[in-house]
Amino acid sequence: MELTIKGLQDREAFEAAGIITPAYDIEKCSENAVRNPRWAHFGIGNIFRIFLGGIADKLIEEGDMEEGITCLETFDFDVVDKIYKPFDNLVLAVTLHTDGRRTKRVLGSLSEAVKLDGNEKGKTRLKEIFVSKSLQMVSFTITEKGYELRNAENIVFPFVLADYEAGPDGKLNSAMSIVASGLWNRYKEGKTPLALVSMDNVSQNGKKLRESVLEVINEWNKRGFVQDDFVAWVSDESNISFPWSMIDKITPRPSDEVAADLEKEGIANMKPVVTGKRTYIAPFVNAEGPQYLVIEDSFPNGRPSLEKAGVYMTDRETVNASERMKVTVCLNPIHSALGPYGVLLGIERFSDVMKDPDLLELANIVGPKEGMPVVIDPKIISPEAFMKELMEDRFVNPYLPDTNQRLCTDISQMLAVRFGVTTKAYMEKEGTAAGLKGVPLAVAGWLRYLLEIDDNGQRYELAPDPANEELIKQLESVKYGDPTSVSDQLFPILSNENYFGVDLYKAGLGDKVEEIFTEMIDGPGSVRRTLQKYIYN
Repeated sequence: MELTIKGLQDREAFEAAGIITPAYDIEKCSENAVRNPRWAHFGIGNIFRIFLGGIADKLIEEGDMEEGITCLETFDFDVVDKIYKPFDNLVLAVTLHTDGRRTKRVLGSLSEAVKLDGNEKGKTRLKEIFVSKSLQMVSFTITEKGYELRNAENIVFPFVLADYEAGPDGKLNSAMSIVASGLWNRYKEGKTPLALVSMDNVSQNGKKLRESVLEVINEWNKRGFVQDDFVAWVSDESNISFPWSMIDKITPRPSDEVAADLEKEGIANMKPVVTGKRTYIAPFVNAEGPQYLVIEDSFPNGRPSLEKAGVYMTDRETVNASERMKVTVCLNPIHSALGPYGVLLGIERFSDVMKDPDLLELANIVGPKEGMPVVIDPKIISPEAFMKELMEDRFVNPYLPDTNQRLCTDISQMLAVRFGVTTKAYMEKEGTAAGLKGVPLAVAGWLRYLLEIDDNGQRYELAPDPANEELIKQLESVKYGDPTSVSDQLFPILSNENYFGVDLYKAGLGDKVEEIFTEMIDGPGSVRRTLQKYIYN
């Protein structure tokens, strides 16, 4: 069997392998999307393919949409060439249940994959998409770094500065500039309203997207590329809205084991690939079953009936509370706290980390014990039930191949949300965060992870992170096995509000992080000993 439009003609073979296939006309949906795009998306990796692709698939199956999603890529073009095109944009969605069952479904809802790599073909197609009056929403899963225009020192990245100088019609590099260019074309060609919906794990993600897009547009305005009226048009959310959202579905890198099993079942060419930009991707996507998507219902040009596919459509306050519940208390802080320790202690999978008594206790400290007292109840989802599901079902799923290495990817971009918010909540509540255990242990573990030496003294490779080079340089004089080598190297990091959203010394945590980190570099076994000392004392 082949995962292609032609291959799907042999439906009986797919059904015999337990794979559900689309009942709708995939090619017609693609043609409809090309002619009249309705939903476009930037960042076409794994979570987009299985979660948002699955939402669109359900809506198409039930007759609530006639078009697939238009897929736009600004970063890793190998994804289009190696995964989208060879498989006719199809996705084999594999849900990994906690009892070992696998649900397999082919999704035909991704209609067109466009590389926005500066070539004229992509640029022309982007303009056609953005000027289409049928376009109602553009969504994003580009990770935190996709919205950033400056580095940790608040200096504009050179590639972004080049975009400012090039203007909306020039050759652009950043996703934010490309989006701003699309809006410029939409403004000139009829001013049809549009919703831009960030679905990334970024606190107040709609606000972040709006600020970044408007910053690009204001820089172009200063240089005379665009008019004041255009700035005002984008600034008015009755024209261009930036709904906030909360998304949740644990989607690990594709598993070699799942790939091998699929090929044994007769599906050809399932092996995962690692692109030149270190994206781990495959023709299939493996993920857990539970999923949550909460979106602010602000769509000035209408929208698909997302609620019919299980999306919570609500107001901004409820979205913010839902996002804070997940990203700052329940799920993401536990991932970011335990992931680096998993790497340091030689534990590959996150589900196995949850079997480690010390790390399980750290998870309980970060989430239930210290996070839950400052959580905001979103009402539509119970924080207690959400946390219980995580601790007893989702985190411990042994069939979910989520690695601790993956959880360390881009971690520097997430600290302010995952630990800074709780830190500030305790500062507001108690005047200081000095009583916290979880945050200093998590931050110290992350810094120790940056030394690239595990608790047995063996070296490993860091996960990709835009701040790796800068952080490694800052810590280069710290010597493993020599606690006396620690002096003032941590101060510029721990006091940097761009990393943590707060100066950790002013929060009462900086000295404690230094103390823990220093003890953790004292040779083999020091990570485990220090972890136990500070968890249980």
